[in-house]
Amino acid sequence: MTTYGVPLLEIVTGARQELTVVLPVRLKRLPDWPEGPFPFELGSRRTDAQTRSTYFAPASARALYGAPGRPRRWHLPLDVKNDGLHLLGMELLRAATARNPEHALVVMHLSAERPLLPTLRALAGRRPNPADEPLTGPFDPAGLLAGIADVRDPDQPFAIARPYTIAFMTPTERHTPALRTGGEAALPATADHWLWQLASRSTPEDFPLPPETTAEQLKDAVRISADWSALVLRQGAAFLGHRPDTGAGDFFEFGALHSRTVYLDALLLGSLQRDHIDELTDGLSEVFNSSRLARRVATLERNIAVFRSTYWRQHLTAHGAANDLLLAFQNQHRLPARFDEILAEAADYSRLVQTQESQQISGALGVLTILGLPLGTALSILQVLDDNSTAHLLIALALSVAATAAALTTRYGRLVLSSLRGGGRKA
Repeated sequence: MTTYGVPLLEIVTGARQELTVVLPVRLKRLPDWPEGPFPFELGSRRTDAQTRSTYFAPASARALYGAPGRPRRWHLPLDVKNDGLHLLGMELLRAATARNPEHALVVMHLSAERPLLPTLRALAGRRPNPADEPLTGPFDPAGLLAGIADVRDPDQPFAIARPYTIAFMTPTERHTPALRTGGEAALPATADHWLWQLASRSTPEDFPLPPETTAEQLKDAVRISADWSALVLRQGAAFLGHRPDTGAGDFFEFGALHSRTVYLDALLLGSLQRDHIDELTDGLSEVFNSSRLARRVATLERNIAVFRSTYWRQHLTAHGAANDLLLAFQNQHRLPARFDEILAEAADYSRLVQTQESQQISGALGVLTILGLPLGTALSILQVLDDNSTAHLLIALALSVAATAAALTTRYGRLVLSSLRGGGRKA
């Protein structure tokens, strides 16, 4: 079956099919699972935290794996098979924010022996039959995480409407739409259409890609090598091979390993950045909801500084593909532009606080002047006259109070009092 000349994937089963599902959860307690990311193995290579950390800058590695004595990630090996899907294991990444200390991400690692696109469509909510929902029965996250975490309600903060998916698929010799005709040959347009379907979790019937904007939509595809490409979208990412997979011992074993480890971690870091930027944006919208503007702005500036030093990275590693995937994720969610807007808005609020504080200091000095000038003048006159009479001192004090009260009723006095109150604004 084809649409617009592009073969659909609904009945295609690739030579190698891996699926990673990421869900936001609310952490109830720290799991008693082994610490660190899921240690996939390939030959003598074991992708534990120590190995993966060599790919990342230290700050990014701490955000993804934690530090000694402060774990952030745990894993649990599993072996559950059901209806053509195989659950290999799970990971839990603690992703606490200032307002949501229980926020976490759960990662489910599956492989598929049935057509991959219908599974992706079901995860995206495009399922003609509710029985096709993959995350049910033995794969139900609520049951797998019982007592450890609650799956978030989609209406709660940070929840995404559907799970984020990362699909990996390699073709056989029969899957010519995805294949280069030779090592130096250009990639056929149909390959990117397959890549789009896997990343968007849709068919052309679900989301007809306009021919006028197809090139724009696919311009961010990452050409990892001549053998495979990747595409990152808002709700999913995909990796697609461009030559036949020969099975055991093929390079695509290494590619699949990378898609589940280093490249997954780049996208997880992007998710952490998105969640923190969402929270900072929400915090900015509530700055004036309280009478304590200065305290709110100080807290916001501190949260921005913590985020910037801990999570905000656009350069992950010397390995370019991981950087390209993170940048693609950031661009899909407009994270650089949104963070620049946050910095500009926070700077505006900081200037507003500084202006109010300057006005209050000026007001306080004005009040001291209004209070002190009549009193100082009266006492100076008594001192010059060498008048030590208590009655005269009391009269001088009374006259000073009257003069001060009269001064405060003038336009200057009202301006001083207004400045002391913060110009009539909440401070």
